[in-house]
Amino acid sequence: PGRREGREWGGEMGPGEGTVGKTGRRPGLEEEGGPGGGAGPRGATGPAGECSVPPRSAFSAKRSESRVPPPSDAPLPFDRVLVNEQGHYDAVTGKFTCQVPGVYYFAVHATVYRASLQFDLVKNGESIASFFQFFGGWPKPASLSGGAMVRLEPEDQVWVQVGVGDYIGIYASIKTDSTFSGFLVYSDWHNSPVFA
Repeated sequence: PGRREGREWGGEMGPGEGTVGKTGRRPGLEEEGGPGGGAGPRGATGPAGECSVPPRSAFSAKRSESRVPPPSDAPLPFDRVLVNEQGHYDAVTGKFTCQVPGVYYFAVHATVYRASLQFDLVKNGESIASFFQFFGGWPKPASLSGGAMVRLEPEDQVWVQVGVGDYIGIYASIKTDSTFSGFLVYSDWHNSPVFA
């Protein structure tokens, strides 16, 4: 018998394919995410960071006018303070006392008059740099300057000391000054118990 119209499963191009259905859920999995777990254990402390405000240390002072020869082989006071915000320089003793460990630069600018001059930058009683200016009887003052870098730890002290004998010709007046200055170049705070 012949096939009836409309009951065929295939057309001229052969049997047709159906539409792909949606993927089903895997057994045992919820459609929404599961509840969150509790907080994990506290992590280890990280390494120390840099100081937000770097430590500071700086001073500058000059000698008052005086016709009295300075003491030889002893700390030379620069009694008129120009800058000493941290209070690390003592204008009475002439000594700088380190509070911040690190590398410092110190400089002396001296007026030489009436005698030759030798002065030393001294750390804890030991000379770290020595400077000399011969006075040849000039009618006007001359100048002598010197400086040095040095590493310091807390309580180390630095000062200026003039030579013995005739080498004490440091001078100051209303027209010319002799100064002693120092400042922290960089600190070693992260290696020091001071900042632990």
